[in-house]
Amino acid sequence: MSASSTPVDASGEPIPTSSVLMAASKHIAVRCRPENVAFLNCKKKDPNPDKCLEKGRQVTRCVLSLLKELHQKCPKEMDAYAGCMYYYTNEFDFCRKEQQAFEEACPISE
Repeated sequence: MSASSTPVDASGEPIPTSSVLMAASKHIAVRCRPENVAFLNCKKKDPNPDKCLEKGRQVTRCVLSLLKELHQKCPKEMDAYAGCMYYYTNEFDFCRKEQQAFEEACPISE
């Protein structure tokens, strides 16, 4: 992967690498909050991993759907930010310029 592109699968969907997830983390925190809270509450109530599989799938679906949306809405900015995060091993401090451009192109919203 180059430092300027988000990896995509054969269908053009962004692959959720650590740099892609880190770049989208603020969006994920806001947009997928209900799914994450439901999953964490489930895990808190029952330590049996089988009991929370569906809640985990809901979190995954939310994140993958959000990544697809972000990649369609602002691919250049997302690619630059995720590429920077990849290059600098997910160190936010080195990628503030790319982060600002990404968040301006794709504002964080529910």
